[in-house]
Amino acid sequence: MDKKTKNGWAFYDWANSVYSLVISTAIFPIYFHSVTSTEDSSMVDFLGISYENMAIYSYSLSFSFFVVALISPVLSGIADYTGKKKRFLQFFCYLGSASCAALFFFDGSNIYFGLGMSVLASIGFWGSLVFYNAFLPEIAPPEEQDSLSAKGFSMGYIGAAILLIINLVMVMKPEIFGFTDSGQASRASFLLVGIWWAGFAQITFNRLPDNPYKRKPKAQYILLGYRELGKVVKQLKGEMGLRRFLYSFFFYSMGVQTVILLASAFGDQELGMDSSKLILTILIIQFVAIAGSFLFAKISEKHGNIQAIKICIITWTFICLAAFMLSKNDPTAEYKFYAIAAIVGMVMGGIQTISRSTYSKLLPETKSHASFFSFYDVTEKIAIVLGTISYGWLIQITGSMKMSVLALMVFFIIGFILIIRVGRSRYVH
Repeated sequence: MDKKTKNGWAFYDWANSVYSLVISTAIFPIYFHSVTSTEDSSMVDFLGISYENMAIYSYSLSFSFFVVALISPVLSGIADYTGKKKRFLQFFCYLGSASCAALFFFDGSNIYFGLGMSVLASIGFWGSLVFYNAFLPEIAPPEEQDSLSAKGFSMGYIGAAILLIINLVMVMKPEIFGFTDSGQASRASFLLVGIWWAGFAQITFNRLPDNPYKRKPKAQYILLGYRELGKVVKQLKGEMGLRRFLYSFFFYSMGVQTVILLASAFGDQELGMDSSKLILTILIIQFVAIAGSFLFAKISEKHGNIQAIKICIITWTFICLAAFMLSKNDPTAEYKFYAIAAIVGMVMGGIQTISRSTYSKLLPETKSHASFFSFYDVTEKIAIVLGTISYGWLIQITGSMKMSVLALMVFFIIGFILIIRVGRSRYVH
């Protein structure tokens, strides 16, 4: 594929990463905690049961990932058979961006609406990534996939950081923009995310090929989509290295994505940091992640993908231990949190970039890329479901996030043990 197509593919990271930063990582978790808490309590009633507010938020994320894990194999099988990956990408993009914009109307009193839109936004984001990732092996040869994957992530980090800086100024100085308070400014930021995501995605939609294999759908292609999944399962049985990688990816993803999703909530609840400092922390993570994605692409080029992933996992393990040892009573806790955030950014960019390209390189010869990437996606989503459920459950029974963070460390250790067993190939060693 030509350079214009590759750049168009990478630009979707620029478009959609504002969701993962502003909605799922930085502003929305802080806003949700704020509007659902009182001076005396952080409990909310949901379906007649009382929950810690961040526990129910964690559970809602788990539900959204479960839905994506449930539907993506079917959708990607259909997309491969009919050649309509781009249409599915567009559908989930618009679902997610519209749901983000709708969060403008969430003020804490309408808890069902807020959680509902949050769930739909998450489904839209993660659902679109199934089809976005599936384009990678179709537009770039194996030797270019590390760098193109890194380019996509780095563009996403830069784009999301730009919008987050704008949002940070809005939240800290709401009167400049005509808002009555920071809460209204936060809600406006959700609207901007929706506009940014859908707007910049048009560049990707205009440049990506539509049905590159010129497939023509036949009758009952939905049922044939299920048959495609069966074929992929059979192929995976003969791909030992690929299966071993997925086992490891499953466990370390339980830790990585849960940390990313709930880091700001940890700083808010456990350290009592205000929203402006927490958003600054997320910005630190974003900018360091840009360097991290390219650094680990270079490490993988020199020492192999598996070695790069090992370094990432070991670092993540120590991050969890360091976070567990933080104390609100420590006068230097805030600065230690910033330091941990910088390290998170470095390995966040590294492990996401290398994981995506490692999986792509391990794929057998196939034209069913969306179906194979749905397995990658399902593995990650089920991992996040279990990670966020365990995180929320420990918050519910202990009233603290510290034990949850310690539990994540165990997932990284298991992932490290499993990644050692991944075999060698021409591009992965």
